[in-house]
Amino acid sequence: IELIVSDENGKNDKEITVKTIPNLSQLRYRDWVEKNRSYVHRKTKNKVGYVHIPDMGPDGYAEFHRYFLTEIERDGLVVDVRYNRGGHISQLLLRKLAQKRLGYDLTRWMGCEPYPMEAPAGPMVALTNEYAGSDGDIFSHAFKMMELGKLIGRRTWGGVIGIWPRNTLVDGTITTQPEFSFWFNDVGWKVENYGTDVDIEVIISPQDYAAGKDPQMDRGIEEILKELKRNPVEKPKFIDKPSLKLPT
Repeated sequence: IELIVSDENGKNDKEITVKTIPNLSQLRYRDWVEKNRSYVHRKTKNKVGYVHIPDMGPDGYAEFHRYFLTEIERDGLVVDVRYNRGGHISQLLLRKLAQKRLGYDLTRWMGCEPYPMEAPAGPMVALTNEYAGSDGDIFSHAFKMMELGKLIGRRTWGGVIGIWPRNTLVDGTITTQPEFSFWFNDVGWKVENYGTDVDIEVIISPQDYAAGKDPQMDRGIEEILKELKRNPVEKPKFIDKPSLKLPT
């Protein structure tokens, strides 16, 4: 974009070239995530955190840790995998989400840290939908199998047979073929071409979209608050600390 700017007297015009961003997708995505996060905090009085995972590749891994490391300080966690484009790192994220807090490390200078360090404090729910596929399917199904919390939304896309783009042709193009199918202990091969069923089905209607409502998020918040009421997170008071000074 070419702009003409002048000084305060309207003189000495200068032509400035402003380089615009190629598209607004990343800005719109960040705005959507931050609005969801703020909404969850507000509706739960800051008791529940929120993290969205856009894919199961490097971007999704980075996006997960962008929020997870701060959101687990809250009592509960909403894990949103709606629109997840798949990848290959679901098992790394599930390993972190499956950790249970066993204790705390009371440090001299850095406050109180949970042990294991990145273990969630309390209950979780996962949101998924028909646009979560591939490793998004796998994550959704494994979250339910591992009983990490309720899976809420719509049945997932149902495409878990992966490809490996590595065979190049003389014209520089790359060929792929189906190489990685998936089998689960409970349903065998049946996630492919079907997806994984949710525990609680919630439909977002066109009217909801038009009104800016997210009933899937609302149901997730409702379920996690119920669980927190049944099983509140007990935080230690760290009283009666032992005296470990040298004997007199």
